[in-house]
Amino acid sequence: MEGSGNILFSGVGGQGILLASEITAYSLLAAGFDAKKSEVHGMAQRGGSVTAQLRFGEKVYSPLIEPGSADIQMAFEMMEAVRYLPYLHGKSKVIVNTQKILPPSVATGQAKYPEDVLAHLTEKGIQVVAVDAFDIAGDVGEVKTANVVMVGVLSPFLPVAADIYEEVIRARVPERFREVNLKAFAAGRKISE
Repeated sequence: MEGSGNILFSGVGGQGILLASEITAYSLLAAGFDAKKSEVHGMAQRGGSVTAQLRFGEKVYSPLIEPGSADIQMAFEMMEAVRYLPYLHGKSKVIVNTQKILPPSVATGQAKYPEDVLAHLTEKGIQVVAVDAFDIAGDVGEVKTANVVMVGVLSPFLPVAADIYEEVIRARVPERFREVNLKAFAAGRKISE
């Protein structure tokens, strides 16, 4: 992924996936890449699945990622990492938040949460970077910054300098949340450096 790539963001409504994909897209643009992003909100307000697809390179014509061509998946919830396996290929990386958010069918006892989600991914030969983003966000002072922790973990895998991400965070995040989000980004970045 030197000069181009495909990133799939997946998770559950309310996890800040859209802000995370926005920060990533604007950082790529600021670094001189063409970047296109698409979002699917689904049942986001009811805790349903949310995705964002981001493609970058010298010239990008569409934001849509074909199945089997996502270089990186940012899974903000463990089961969402498995849900989008068809989008991955043999050299894909999955950065997965180890947080579990039970879907309604599991919460009501109609289904069971899958066991060993991370093992299932590694059995497929996929490189997994497991992160307790919720815990890290709590350590920096605001659990709602777990999404920016995840962006920090992703950042060393992309050809964008850390200071560019920081500039974008300063520009896109409201002032009262800016400093804690910058701390969350730095804490996440340490995981992957």
